Amino acid sequence: MKTLNLFVMIVLVLLVSACEQKPTSTTEKVMDKVNDALDRRQDEKVRDAVEDVSDAVEDASNKVQKNLQEITKDLKK
Repeated sequence: MKTLNLFVMIVLVLLVSACEQKPTSTTEKVMDKVNDALDRRQDEKVRDAVEDVSDAVEDASNKVQKNLQEITKDLKK
């Protein structure tokens, strides 16, 4: 059951990370980084909250991946 839950969590994390929109040109990327550093982006608080959630999901994904590796090692023994 734990393996199934971990698998479902991994799938959900991958789906969430695939939803991120990225700037298309180098200039847009640079301007977004500058505006982010200066807190001048439109809807800054919402974007910061989304970035925090994204970081938390990424951390959880890394932990799940580590746990899956440990489980597979235990199963091979």
